[in-house]
Amino acid sequence: MGLSRDNFHGLTLAVSSSIFIGASFIMKKKGLIKAGTKGIRAGSGGYTYLYEPLWWVGMIAMIVGEIANFAAYAFAPAILVTPLGALSIIVSAVLAHFVLEEKLHIFGVLGCALCVVGSISIVLHAPQEKPIHSVKQVWQHATQPGFIVYTFLVLIVVAVLIFRYVPRYGHTHMVVYVGICSLMGSLTVMSVKAVGIALKLTFSETNQFKYFETWVFVLVVTVCCVFQINYLNKALDTFNTAIIAPVYYVMFTIFTILASVILFKDWESQSGAQIVNELCGFITILSGTFLLHKTKDMGNDASKDKDPPLVESPNHVDTPSNTDSHRQ
Repeated sequence: MGLSRDNFHGLTLAVSSSIFIGASFIMKKKGLIKAGTKGIRAGSGGYTYLYEPLWWVGMIAMIVGEIANFAAYAFAPAILVTPLGALSIIVSAVLAHFVLEEKLHIFGVLGCALCVVGSISIVLHAPQEKPIHSVKQVWQHATQPGFIVYTFLVLIVVAVLIFRYVPRYGHTHMVVYVGICSLMGSLTVMSVKAVGIALKLTFSETNQFKYFETWVFVLVVTVCCVFQINYLNKALDTFNTAIIAPVYYVMFTIFTILASVILFKDWESQSGAQIVNELCGFITILSGTFLLHKTKDMGNDASKDKDPPLVESPNHVDTPSNTDSHRQ
């Protein structure tokens, strides 16, 4: 299936977003390394990096990337935009190899190749963005029984996780925190898409911010983002980042695609073969992402230790990375 004009714009913005975000991690890390030689490192509670220009360049690059990602949802379906977030992992891995001298092994290269192949498959078979002429149309979709049931189930599951499972298993089972982030994230993306459409229509046709529905979507984005940031920080503070990143990507992408299919009925006009090709593309990206994370420390001293478990103690202490040993 060929790319429509809107899908092409969404694809361009999504890829640009991944490049900026992937590069931002490297620039910020390089800035942190430089700042660490001048004062107390960030990991030890220091804030010297705030005076490091390179760190700020990285922050600006990340902001630009997030804005591009936000805009991408206004043009293309979430099924196309969300999985392409994995491309930022490739950018980070390749730049880390050349800039930070963190060696990219053959399995890492294979992981990158799988991500690219999967992305191409999704791009070629992604559904066309349906024309929307008012944010009220999005509101009509959102108030259909199917999406109301989905939203209701998400809120129930999140409430159960927060009040029942977080106190008991939050510090031992990673999927509790990640599950909350992913479920709320699916609602965030749907609302972000609605706000993005409102902005696009406001600049090109009619002011959409005169409708209360637009402000409801803005409120949902704000509330859901607060939940996501809060519980993602808890997850990062408790568990190994190398495990959280791929699991969060998988769960977030699955729930986002599910929400998009229910809300916008993305697969309604597609054949079974096209849907299968999209799913195969996503699974291929998933395989590449896991391969990249699983082999990123191959050959390092840290890799000689046993693999980090999916469920680990909050007192788990990671061994120093190869980068840290170079700094010392």
